[in-house]
Amino acid sequence: MGNIFNRPVIGVVMCRHRLKQHPTQTLQEKYLNAVLAAGGLPVALPHALAEPEILADLLPRLDGIMLPGSPSNVQPHLYGENGDEPDADPGRDALSLALIRLALDRRIPLFAICRGMQEMVVATGGTLHRRLYELPELQEHREDHELPLEQQYAPAHEVIVREGGLLSQLIPDCNRFWVNSLHGQGAKTLGPSVRVEAHAADGLVEAISIRDQPFALGVQWHPEWNSDEYALSRLLFAGFIDACRVYRKEPRP
Repeated sequence: MGNIFNRPVIGVVMCRHRLKQHPTQTLQEKYLNAVLAAGGLPVALPHALAEPEILADLLPRLDGIMLPGSPSNVQPHLYGENGDEPDADPGRDALSLALIRLALDRRIPLFAICRGMQEMVVATGGTLHRRLYELPELQEHREDHELPLEQQYAPAHEVIVREGGLLSQLIPDCNRFWVNSLHGQGAKTLGPSVRVEAHAADGLVEAISIRDQPFALGVQWHPEWNSDEYALSRLLFAGFIDACRVYRKEPRP
């Protein structure tokens, strides 16, 4: 593994839930393992870091930011809708949206997965479909919780890549591939800075990037799942970590 402190430092946002009645923040190992396997050094980011003065001190120490998936959903009022989400995580919302905006301002490489992509959509002025399964024109994008994890994360549908974007650069000569699908929400509208990188056969947006950024990619599927076993997943994480290495060498604002 070499000197681990020579690796780019990747801040990974945590998720909050209750464990034996105690408020707890956690990170699933698959995200940490994927960053490590690609050559990065993952560092957990708790929600208390959302304070502006703390973020101002933190960001110069990070070479990249990853927004992982989560069972929770972005609160609807953050994209102009009424009502609540029963599994909301407001601390994560606050930290993730602040990190996205600051990362884009400072051009810090950003990789967002599932809920993370939805956070990117909201942070850049877009909106979300709150219940994809209520839209008859869309296929089922949720996993079956009764199945073993290996089957929940099995390839579920095809993704079609748009030419000329970041995703097509990361996976050249591959404009269609199959992905897993474990989400009940998805992108509805996109802000002006967002580029669609891929979509499913039913038209749902499956990957986005932010224009005029060195690396700001969001994907709706889960490439972190057994990432070392899948060439396409390895390419995504390698591209992210390579961008973080480049950023690491640049002067900091």
